[in-house]
Amino acid sequence: MFVARLDSRPESSPLARYLLRAYLSGLPTGDHYRDTAELLLTELFANAVQHSDAPDDHHIEIRFALPDSRLRLEVHDASTGHPSLRTPTPTSEHGRGLYLVNELAEHWGCSSRPGGIGKYIWALISPSPSLVTA
Repeated sequence: MFVARLDSRPESSPLARYLLRAYLSGLPTGDHYRDTAELLLTELFANAVQHSDAPDDHHIEIRFALPDSRLRLEVHDASTGHPSLRTPTPTSEHGRGLYLVNELAEHWGCSSRPGGIGKYIWALISPSPSLVTA
């Protein structure tokens, strides 16, 4: 499992994506997850930054693992609020992140952090069928 702690700032999102790409490049099947994983990590990270109720100097922890041929993404933050899935309208300016996670992840959920403050959101991503060879 890969684990990193990043500053809770929008400017940290490119670093989170870079770390994910580096992790996936070290896996023989990493390309099968890349596009969906980058999009979902970006959305989950942005939500953690935007909805945090923690002090400005806190961090967001990201974790990646590949158990059972499914990529597991986790985004840990100090916020106590749990996300709620909404269906955005065509004119909505916000609210599409978790909707995308719900549509593109095989499964996802939110859990309280064991032994710590806050929560983590996880998403399981199956390999892209167009990239899997028979």
